[in-house]
Amino acid sequence: MDNIDKLDYEEAFRQLEAIIAALEGGGLPLEKSVEFYERGQRLSARCQTLLEEAELKIKRVDDDGGME
Repeated sequence: MDNIDKLDYEEAFRQLEAIIAALEGGGLPLEKSVEFYERGQRLSARCQTLLEEAELKIKRVDDDGGME
């Protein structure tokens, strides 16, 4: 699988949605469910990091009236 740290927000979120759907659908073997859960946690963390970075950029614009 690809390196999560290199994914943009949209791709990370898309993959996270697919994992959630697979887990909610049930029928996966336990080992695969755990694998999906772990990857979902990493994807969620990646999305959170990217959102926080975007928020900081917006805050800088609001504080300075322009980009640094």
